[in-house]
Amino acid sequence: MNIITTIIYLVLFIIMMVFVFSIGMLKQYMPKKEVILVILVAFLIGSIGGAFFLDPIYDELPNVVSVIEKSMPNNEETLYLDLSSSVNIDELKDKLSSMNGFKSFDENSVTIPLWTFNEREHDYFEGIVGNIDSHYGNYNVTKSEIQISLKDNYTSTQALKSFSDWYKLVYGDTISYAQVHAVLVVDSSSLDSFEQVLLEKGIVASKIDGPVQDNVNTTNSSMLSNTEFTLVCGGIGVVVAIMGIYIDSVVPAYRKFRKFLREKRRR
Repeated sequence: MNIITTIIYLVLFIIMMVFVFSIGMLKQYMPKKEVILVILVAFLIGSIGGAFFLDPIYDELPNVVSVIEKSMPNNEETLYLDLSSSVNIDELKDKLSSMNGFKSFDENSVTIPLWTFNEREHDYFEGIVGNIDSHYGNYNVTKSEIQISLKDNYTSTQALKSFSDWYKLVYGDTISYAQVHAVLVVDSSSLDSFEQVLLEKGIVASKIDGPVQDNVNTTNSSMLSNTEFTLVCGGIGVVVAIMGIYIDSVVPAYRKFRKFLREKRRR
């Protein structure tokens, strides 16, 4: 939502509150029983105004917070990427590293889904995977997949090739699919540009850490639901109506209070 639209929505809501205030001021011309009706109408108008004019603005609050955080210097965001082995990792890395705001791109591990292992097969893979390639770091064998961490300067392409060669030699088949886990670190101010480039390649970060995302998550968790916010706006309408109802009593009382203060000072 742009600034002009935001201003228009705020002005329209204020106009509705002025109307509610005016209705409240008509209390002296109404029977006392009608005051309840005025309050109900004020709540209804406040709720409608909140739902149509303030709620869209309220929904933009996380975006406003993210814009503020992105403008702060030295902020960094960490994007965790789960990439298909069919993605050209080297080409992707070259593209990302050429962009402004790039900090680092590291391939951490690969996950190779296979079949549901029985106990014997599970024990076999646990004992053999570490011997397939000395460049493998830690590895974990679950019920149906193998996750291998990568040592420094060892790429996922090399790791998958060594495993695939061994797998073909032992089982006479090829690995059809694997997942590469990478970590991308960028300047917070450039986060949108990197997300757009990744999205163009069909890649969405599985997780984002950093001041921008942390503040957005905090803001989202503390925000009211749309229904709750609408009810609050209805409450604002009621408060404005009550101010209009009692304005004739408040203003004279305020004037008397000011007069009392002036007289006290003179003494």
